[in-house]
Amino acid sequence: MAYKITDECISCGACAGGCPVEAISEGDEHYVIDADACIDCGACAGGCPVEAIVAE
Repeated sequence: MAYKITDECISCGACAGGCPVEAISEGDEHYVIDADACIDCGACAGGCPVEAIVAE
């Protein structure tokens, strides 16, 4: 199960810096997670200041 970044994302980049496999990148409207690269560790969710990352 991968994580997903919702529309509540404020594009601060905190999640990208905390991802150990670099599965997060800046998308057109907000940051996005590459589901194929995500290892389901939850580091991104713990670092999000607006709780915009949820388990998919």
